[in-house]
Amino acid sequence: MEMLDAVKYKLFVSTWNVGAITPPSNGNPITLDDWLDTSNSYDIYVLGFQEIVPLSARNVLGPERKEVAVKWNSLIGATLNKCSRADQEEAQHHHKVYPMKQGGVVDHAEFSCIVSKQMVGILVSVWARKDLFGFIKNPCVSCVGCGIMGCLKNKGSVSVRFYLHEVSCCFVCCHLSSGEKEGDKRLRNLNLNDILFKTNFANNSSNNLPEKILDHDCVVLFGDLNYRLSLPTDAKTRSLVDREEWKVLLGKDQLTFELSPRGIFEAWNEGPITFPPTYKYKPNSAEYCWQVYDKSGGAKRRAPAWCDRILWIGKGLKQVGYQRCESKLSDHRPVRAIFVVDL
Repeated sequence: MEMLDAVKYKLFVSTWNVGAITPPSNGNPITLDDWLDTSNSYDIYVLGFQEIVPLSARNVLGPERKEVAVKWNSLIGATLNKCSRADQEEAQHHHKVYPMKQGGVVDHAEFSCIVSKQMVGILVSVWARKDLFGFIKNPCVSCVGCGIMGCLKNKGSVSVRFYLHEVSCCFVCCHLSSGEKEGDKRLRNLNLNDILFKTNFANNSSNNLPEKILDHDCVVLFGDLNYRLSLPTDAKTRSLVDREEWKVLLGKDQLTFELSPRGIFEAWNEGPITFPPTYKYKPNSAEYCWQVYDKSGGAKRRAPAWCDRILWIGKGLKQVGYQRCESKLSDHRPVRAIFVVDL
């Protein structure tokens, strides 16, 4: 029996709550090179946004503001393909070899969007090298709203499924319930249960494609999961943040507990967190915002937290990077994970 060579791809997954800030049509453009790590080469990009529009009643109940997603996708495409053109020039001196089904070699490949799906403020955009299109099959999307009244789409998930060669991959971009009050963590756990239970990918009797999230070979769940610290917002917590005692604070991280054997994510994996909390920052600043005001002028305290996370489960995935990026566009910092997909 002939042995087949293993094929490996580099997968870039990232989440970013952009705080309802839209890329400008003119003036100073938003630069994505640092976030998309264009100095390195990846085969597939899976990008998840939250709050690309304000989560107002008009946006939640009204028609989708698709023009915002178009702006983000245009900016992503321009960034990735600008990088590709630079690679093409470099390839005159150093040939790049990409995995091909027939063992072929290409020197250069541009990126195209294979799936883009918006649900109110959540946007998932998946980009791949064009020479991989023949190996990416059966793309499908499923949206779940679990916000106000347990069903509105101000919170929830957009999930994307496709086959890469013969491996089924599922990517679940979430925006879970916010808040630091007693019981808010339970709401986030309930959101997750709803997402896992209600997400359903279209199927028909002629094929045997996975319909539920956990039926896939590889699953990556990411987004503004909104898990906070189980600590009071007091002077002691502030002192820990000022001294950058991240290990101490992570010991009180709600999601770290949920990844333990007693938690809702007990079978899932997350890379080591070596970066500071990703939320909440003052606008255009590297300074945390410890107090926010609502529309009535009431003050609410906010301790920094690792709200933006990337989890994964399944065989054939190896995480080789987990970092946050330093864009000051919103009150969240983007987080990205790099995987090697071993087929």
